[in-house]
Amino acid sequence: MTTSTPDSSATAPTPGTALQRARSDPAYGAFLLLRIGFTVLPIVMGIDKFTNVLTTWEDYLAPWIVDLSPFSAHQTMLVVGVIEIVAGIAVAIKPRYAAYIVAAWLAGIVINLLSYPGFYDVALRDFGLMLAALTLGRLAYVYDPAWHRRTVLAPKLSAA
Repeated sequence: MTTSTPDSSATAPTPGTALQRARSDPAYGAFLLLRIGFTVLPIVMGIDKFTNVLTTWEDYLAPWIVDLSPFSAHQTMLVVGVIEIVAGIAVAIKPRYAAYIVAAWLAGIVINLLSYPGFYDVALRDFGLMLAALTLGRLAYVYDPAWHRRTVLAPKLSAA
């Protein structure tokens, strides 16, 4: 029986094969769960910045950030929403790289929440999410092939 390395397949797995692989390879299963979670959740949270169904997001924005922003608190959160939607889409496309962008974004959220009282519990939760995003990045190193740049070789000049 031959086995392939995790990123040796040239084609993307179908949903059926991905689920079968997730059942037989726990690390791949963890990668798949984290990839789905960090695709769906940022998109949902980003969309909710426009509707405020889940919460009033402006309440989580530190006053010093509002003071630095050229926009109102609401407009700033709309920008945040767009960034979160883009981050979720990026994780869906290329988690190997986007996971670290999401982790950095979550680190910024943690700093925001720790910079004024009242949201330390949420900051701790987001720190845990940041660790999960870093874990996704490490797993993606194995299960999501790198983008390789194609280089064009310059023709050799021969001495005449």
